[in-house]
Amino acid sequence: MAQQPEVRLGSLDGFATVTLAAAGMEATFVPSAGMVGTSLRFDGEEHLWFGDGLGRYLEGHTTGLPLLHPWANRLAGPAYRAAGVGVDLAGVPGWHADEHGLPIHGTLTARPEWQVLRVAADAKAAALVARFDYAAHEDLLASFPFPHTVDVEARVEPVLPTPRGRTLAPKVRLVVATTVRATGRRRVPVSFGWHPYLCLPGVKRAEARLLLPPRDHLGLDDRHLPTGSATREPGEAAPLGRRQFDDAYRLGRDRRLGLEADGRRLAIELDRNYPWAQVYAPAPVSPSNWFVCLEPMTAPVDALNNEACPLVLPGGQLTARFTITIART
Repeated sequence: MAQQPEVRLGSLDGFATVTLAAAGMEATFVPSAGMVGTSLRFDGEEHLWFGDGLGRYLEGHTTGLPLLHPWANRLAGPAYRAAGVGVDLAGVPGWHADEHGLPIHGTLTARPEWQVLRVAADAKAAALVARFDYAAHEDLLASFPFPHTVDVEARVEPVLPTPRGRTLAPKVRLVVATTVRATGRRRVPVSFGWHPYLCLPGVKRAEARLLLPPRDHLGLDDRHLPTGSATREPGEAAPLGRRQFDDAYRLGRDRRLGLEADGRRLAIELDRNYPWAQVYAPAPVSPSNWFVCLEPMTAPVDALNNEACPLVLPGGQLTARFTITIART
């Protein structure tokens, strides 16, 4: 755990990679392939499921740690009206459809035009900052006509001691901050999210415990769209067992979710600009080849259609952060 923060440059399938390392954690990103995260290792073990590989991601399939922008999850149809602007996606390229033909996961999957602004390491953290100028691409503005930039800052940093001089256990975390800046004259609806495919290596799925805070469980119809109903549920730390999830939640003050087993805990904590979360845990490939997605979301599913997302005023910005902490307990 004494490893000093450092940055390593490499390649994956011909794409340049940036690996941020500190205190036993290594997080790898590919800026020129959608700024996707492809690896999250701790003590030499992989905690990010990348089973479909970079090739599948380049084809439009989410895996690893992808950014979903300008909408996370799905829309109710190929037309929406947000911030007073009507948009029809029919005939517009660059968006992906789910099994019901609904637009899903936004338009930035595998986009190569990210500009790396900074790669650096100091005594506190190893960091990568990259920017995507959405307004520079006419094809993207056809699907989301709101000029803006997206900055992503990823940092790997040891957890500093508490004021009393100690922590309960040595920890290290990945911090991902995403900033939307409105660069035009229009207000920009904010409805992005991330889709981390998380796992605990060497642990059978049935033995892993899912950690969820008290929350409102949102009702979804057979197309996974909100019905408007919600049920209050208490926090839990229960084995996954054979349970499957594709569920949406409204979070309260406690926005910590995670997995734990065999003395290891992987926790994701969302800041106040991520008040929503999706949990996706399908049937596993095998008992030991599985993942759970604990997805930070700035707005609920289909927020662009129902004015349920925050708006960034011209010249303004919004930043949302989440952290992934891995520790021995």
